[in-house]
Amino acid sequence: MCAMRGVSGFMYTGTARLFHGSARYSSSRVSSSLGRLQPQVAGKAFPQFNRQASSQSCPTMVASDPTTVKFTAPIFEKYDLVKEDMVEEYGAKVILFKHKKTGAEVMSVSVPDENKVFGITFRTPPSDSTGVPHILEHSVLCGSRKYPLKEPFVELLKGSMNTFLNAFTYPDRTCYPVASQNLKDFYNLINVYLDSVLHPTLTPWTLKQEGWHYEVEDANEPLTYKGVVFNEMKGVYSSPDAVHGRACQQALFPDNTYGVDSGGDPTVIPELTFEKFSGFHTKFYHPTNSRIYFYGDDDVAARLELLESYLTEFEALPSAPRDSQVDWQKKRDTPWELTQSYPAGADGKPLMTVNWLINDKTLEPQEELALDVLDDLLMGTPVAPLYKTLRESGLGESVLSDGLETVLQQATYSVGMKGIKEEASIPEIEKIILDTLTKIAKEGFEASAIEASLNSLEFRLREFNTGGFPRGLSFMLGSLSSWLYDRDPFEPLRFEKPLAELRSRLDKGEPVFQDLISKYLISNGHRVTVKSLPDTGLEDMLAKNEKDALEAVRSKLSVEELEGLVKETKELKEKQLAEDPPEKLALIPSLTMDDLDREGRNIPIEVGEEAGVTVLRHDLPTNGIVYADVGLDMRVVPFDLLPLMPLFCRCLTEMGTSDMDDIALSRFIQTHTGGVYTSTSTTQKYGEGNKVPAQEVVSNLFVRGKATYAKAGEMMEVMRKVLTDTNFDNKSKFLQMVLETKARMEANLVGSGHSYAAGRIGARYQVADAVSEKMSGVQSLEYIKNLATEVESDWDSVLTKLHTLRDLIVDRRNMVVNLSAENKGFDQIQTQLTDYISGMPLRTEEVKIQDWKAAMHKFEGKGEGFIVPTQVNYVGKGGPMFEEGETTTGASAVVARYLRTSWLWDKVRVVGGAYGAMNVYNPSSGMFKYVSYRDPNLEQTLDTYDGTADFLRETAKEMTPTTLANAVIGMIGDMDGPMSPDQKGFTSMDRWLCGLSDELRQERREQVLGTTAKDFEEFADRLDLVAKDGTIAVIGSSAALKEANDRLGLDLTQLL
Repeated sequence: MCAMRGVSGFMYTGTARLFHGSARYSSSRVSSSLGRLQPQVAGKAFPQFNRQASSQSCPTMVASDPTTVKFTAPIFEKYDLVKEDMVEEYGAKVILFKHKKTGAEVMSVSVPDENKVFGITFRTPPSDSTGVPHILEHSVLCGSRKYPLKEPFVELLKGSMNTFLNAFTYPDRTCYPVASQNLKDFYNLINVYLDSVLHPTLTPWTLKQEGWHYEVEDANEPLTYKGVVFNEMKGVYSSPDAVHGRACQQALFPDNTYGVDSGGDPTVIPELTFEKFSGFHTKFYHPTNSRIYFYGDDDVAARLELLESYLTEFEALPSAPRDSQVDWQKKRDTPWELTQSYPAGADGKPLMTVNWLINDKTLEPQEELALDVLDDLLMGTPVAPLYKTLRESGLGESVLSDGLETVLQQATYSVGMKGIKEEASIPEIEKIILDTLTKIAKEGFEASAIEASLNSLEFRLREFNTGGFPRGLSFMLGSLSSWLYDRDPFEPLRFEKPLAELRSRLDKGEPVFQDLISKYLISNGHRVTVKSLPDTGLEDMLAKNEKDALEAVRSKLSVEELEGLVKETKELKEKQLAEDPPEKLALIPSLTMDDLDREGRNIPIEVGEEAGVTVLRHDLPTNGIVYADVGLDMRVVPFDLLPLMPLFCRCLTEMGTSDMDDIALSRFIQTHTGGVYTSTSTTQKYGEGNKVPAQEVVSNLFVRGKATYAKAGEMMEVMRKVLTDTNFDNKSKFLQMVLETKARMEANLVGSGHSYAAGRIGARYQVADAVSEKMSGVQSLEYIKNLATEVESDWDSVLTKLHTLRDLIVDRRNMVVNLSAENKGFDQIQTQLTDYISGMPLRTEEVKIQDWKAAMHKFEGKGEGFIVPTQVNYVGKGGPMFEEGETTTGASAVVARYLRTSWLWDKVRVVGGAYGAMNVYNPSSGMFKYVSYRDPNLEQTLDTYDGTADFLRETAKEMTPTTLANAVIGMIGDMDGPMSPDQKGFTSMDRWLCGLSDELRQERREQVLGTTAKDFEEFADRLDLVAKDGTIAVIGSSAALKEANDRLGLDLTQLL
């Protein structure tokens, strides 16, 4: 993924505690919160950076026991100790300091975790929708006092060992977190970030690049708007879900800062002046208004020393807490409605949600936890009563189950439907929601449902599995949900006490959840029903309005003023393309090649066999949890049945079995395990000796589960049942799953078109990509639409296909079992493993591997364009760089990575105004793809792609040792990223299946470390092939595609 900073102002998600209390099910949500605290980051975490550290920024002292802190160093005299405690749930020593001179609050978390995290957060409530917090979040990382470069952030991306480097904007705060496992690297990152936020080089040019500006290259041409955030938000406002979400938040909060869009409304962004822009920084980016956070195993005194070097020159700003205070929204007594439109294609359908403002005073910890559990009980699974009732109503294609949000000062609740058949059904949906809540408030939940939700919550809290997301960042974001509003930052990190209190109340028979429904939902008058209706003319109207506004501006310009804009446009582009001089680049602190480990990190694996089934075991510190993955070879599936596979997978965990209906199955999984779920994986096998092999696909369906050792038997049994005994014969439920899939795909095509473009390119050349595209790419949308009709007209035929898939796939001969646990755990679960394998079918029919390559669609044109209702484009181009039998090298990955943070960043993002640009290089297949994200351009971007080879040749000629070292360091950082135990086990299995041995990985690592300028030149020669013969795939607007197609000659398809 490209490095894309920023979170749309209204696009937050999750609840405030350290972890989300409910694994809320939603077929319509693109992403779910990692914790009860996290925003939906618009660009995810990015890859890496680094250089040389000053002696001040490079402490070497690390406490032998990081949870033991001695306050003897002189630096502690600069800070008041506000609070000190131990969060026993996670073995973390937490200390809250207050800087005496500035009043800055500093939270220090000491824990034996090498993945260290730092963050500085400012409370930044906006007063309008110009997007000033969001634009400023981008802009402060574009040069500072100590680092007067064009973009220090990008230099960090190029060469560091960071495990997280990002920034994001909430509706009321802006966060700047970094993370690294390398201590020197960690302090380098902190230095750059602190100087960037406290001393940024903000100029009118910064606002023009990151925010907005008028662009005109010729006085006879019309004006256009350009700017990274401007185009990013045009992409956001093309998404029906995002447009609806913005309306819901603003409706619920008409009187405070949450009633405007901190991300920026594209129609309002051009109202932002430089004076307001720079003034916002002066007002809010002060230490007195900051919350500063450290986490990890480094020395507390060293943390404070580094911080003091930046804080010491500031004086306290007494007005800061008052100026940044977030006012409480007063609750209304009477419900109301709001109707709006969204840009849609011909098949657009209404969306609606009922939305509540929950509280107008602070929630108690136990009450907040209880609301989390209630959210899970109402909508956390497909069988939760509110979700299930809506889903089975048949009035819409998918349930909108955003549910409880407690990230901001006041909690909200939201539920509704999308893909509604007709607007007249909206009152009926609202009635179903309110009637269902009333019924539950009266009758309550079944005891088994409550116990299942509580057990599921407790498992997640104790497991604390954040995947690749740094644990320390999860701590920080959780703390901020309280800390930001001047409350106890330690409280969100604890769960034992509120959980025990909640269980105690339930044991006494208190109607806890019924009372919560009555108080916060049924009797709550602050409720708004928001309807978003499709408007097929809105996209054109928005474009016309923008054009008219620009023409109005142009008509008032004198000849001199117009020439001034032409000159300004040229000057901006010159600045954007200018290279930083070596002496400025040298200011960025970085690692050196000597700081890198030459040996790669291997994951333990033991390959064995049980009753003819391959069993992989990984001895890992899982804290008493076993992670089990059962893989089944999908190569037995006929090509024409592949689009049905994702729905087949959903059936396994949602349909129920012969002796457990869907409700019983869901509760069993929640009660006895940490979760059971399915996924598919299709990739290409690696060749011998770094050569591109003949295409050999590795494709598997996985059933994955996790449980404590004591519950491994229950986990294994349910994993066997869902594979062998799923009851597929539920026509209405399956139809709803089909419609949900359709709705999700339509939303993703508009919001994440880059991934579909990349998949479409690969499908032309690679069997693995063709299989993935067939299952979940562009061409599967038409299949899903036809399948909905087939379910209605010929259910028996669909049912037969589902049974056929099970008969083909579920076969002990096609199976691999992957287990991750401590060695002692393997002994404890051996009996359950033996029983599981013996209980799986051993079929006698011949195993027939399908010839997917022969079935691939033969496409001969230049490329394809897919029209969707959007204001931006997703532009892709790619093709094979290496042919079968040719040798690839790890150095190629270094060059590909370098392109993302140099040429593509500068030309597509900075100059072109796209929100992001990226490339994908696959060394096992020799494929290379370019893709842009939320891009206002089309042909210009393709021209940039085709100019990449020449850029690399020039780069090779001018390559400096520092540039080369940073490129290598960044690549090694990517290779050595942290993983949770379950990720390690699954990754090790994936490598084993694909033939990526530790020896081959080490060989490629050594090739990475040995990268030279010549490798850049050779890569350029390969890219010439992509420029000449590559395939184009674009997801974009009708206007953009039709205008460009006279030159491009693409096959155009109207998707939505």
